[in-house]
Order: sequence, then structure tokens, then C-alpha cells
Amino acid sequence: MALYEHVFLARQDISAQQVDALVEQYKGVIEANGGKVGRIENWGLKSLTYRIKKNRKAHYALMDIDAPAAAVQEMERQMRISEDVLRYMTLAVEKHEEGPSAMMQKRDRDDRGPRDGARGPREGGFDRGPRPPREGGFGDREDRPRRPREDRV
Repeated sequence: MALYEHVFLARQDISAQQVDALVEQYKGVIEANGGKVGRIENWGLKSLTYRIKKNRKAHYALMDIDAPAAAVQEMERQMRISEDVLRYMTLAVEKHEEGPSAMMQKRDRDDRGPRDGARGPREGGFDRGPRPPREGGFGDREDRPRRPREDRV
């Protein structure tokens, strides 16, 4: 049997319990067709990048599947029929990841670099240091000569 990762998006106006019921329904379809479902993750309600069928948010769910292709095709057929499922994607994988997925891992905000504008040395191997102040630029308004305008009296 082949290994798959399957993610689907459910409408924003259904409850979390209804999303769990959808997951159990599709898990039953896989098991009835000779496959098995491993890890199941509910990623919760997240904002969409663009509206899908008038929805701005969606419930995301991930399932790791070990099943024949016919079982996955039957599950996808039922998802196409369902009005609660906005989108789905099934990917064939070599092996399933151990532990939580990247979406479920809590990122430590300290893992990223400092946000104070200091980026470290430049790629060329030297640092030019701070930029000297500009002279005669647009920032020096009082030093700029004023021209009389014709429409002023």
C-alpha cells in the first residue's frame, strides 16, 4: 500500500465537532477500503489567503494515510460531493514524518534573529559603518532658497 498525506479545508461556519465528524467519516471510508489512517491533526480555524466559495477562513485538518489508491480516490470523490469541504490535497510520500507536523510545532520567537535592524557584516566581508549625514538634500528645508511664485501676492 502507498503512503499519503492528506489535507483538507472545511467551511468556517461549521463547528470543531463537525470537523472531527468529517475526519471520522473519511477515516471510515479509508478503513472500509482496506487502508489505515495514522496521525490526525486538526490545525484549527485559520485565515485564507483569498476567499474560497465566499469563505475568508477555514478549518484545516491533516491525515496520514496508508491505503491503496482506490481508497484514496473514493475518499476524494466523497469530498468533492460534500458542501462542507472547500479544498483538499493528497500527496504521495516516501514515509510519514514522526512527531507533530510543521504547523503544530510551536515556534520559539527567539529562534529568529534580532529585529533591531542590525543584520551583521555584509556579504563582501567588510562593514561600511554608519552612513554620513547628507548635505544639501531635501531634508534641509531652511537652507534651500525660496523662489517667488507668481500666484502669490
